[in-house]
Order: sequence, then structure tokens, then C-alpha cells
Amino acid sequence: MAIATVNGIEGLRELMGQTVGPGNWREVTQEMINTFADLSGDDQWIHVDVERAKTESPFGTTIAHGNLTLSMIDGFRRDLIQSTGFVLGVNYGWNKVRFPAPVPSGSRLRASAEVVEIEDVGGGWFQIVTRFTVEVEGNEKPACVADSVGRALVG
Repeated sequence: MAIATVNGIEGLRELMGQTVGPGNWREVTQEMINTFADLSGDDQWIHVDVERAKTESPFGTTIAHGNLTLSMIDGFRRDLIQSTGFVLGVNYGWNKVRFPAPVPSGSRLRASAEVVEIEDVGGGWFQIVTRFTVEVEGNEKPACVADSVGRALVG
């Protein structure tokens, strides 16, 4: 169940400027990191070589790919905001994306969201920018701060 449920573009407007969340914790396992490395082709040792990372990495362990952390936002989104009253919604891309802190294997993440911009782009479509902040349990710095750009069609 999402923390906030909104109906249509007016419901989203009511959320503007408010922080929704944080949502539920989710563990980032070495298996997830390895699978992402296989899918993306990014098998740099800081992600997949557990033994080498113990001795050579400044983090003392393997860390998740930044893009793995970014991709997890889509799952966190469902815990945070549920929208009704739209024909459909599509991912339009990302604006500013930053990875201020690493995500060590075995750590837990959760996210918060804030609707920061809503724009009528014509033809029944609205562009919605939502800022997601992904935190690592026990870390002061977030693992990721990213502005998701979506487009929603009203009926």
C-alpha cells in the first residue's frame, strides 16, 4: 500500500512541495549486484570481486552500481505514491542524477519522493518531475538523488 494515493493531476498538485516517505527498506544483495553486472556488462571488480574488494576497495566490500541504485527507484515509487485518474503514464527520462554515497553489498535502502514540477504539455499530457532521495541505512549522505520525469495522459 502506497503512503500517498492521489487522483488525477489535481491530486498530484496537492502533493507538490511535500516529502512523501520514506518507504520500506530493501536490502541490496551481492546476488542483485552480480545479476545487474551480467545484464549491464559492467563487471568492474568493485562490484563483483568480493575478495579483492575486502582488501583493495576503500569501502571494504563490493558496492552496487549507481545505475542499479537508480533503477531501484521504480520499485520504491510504488511504496510512495499511487496515482489514479490517468489513462496511462510513461517514463520520459531523468533530469539531474547524483550518487553522493556508495551502496555497500548487504546494505538496506529506502526512498522518499517529492513532486517538484507539473507542466501541461498539451494533447491531454502532463509532465511530472518527481525528486527521489534514496538513503542507505546508517549513512548521513543519500545514495542517490534523482529527478524522474514522467508523462501522464488524462482521459
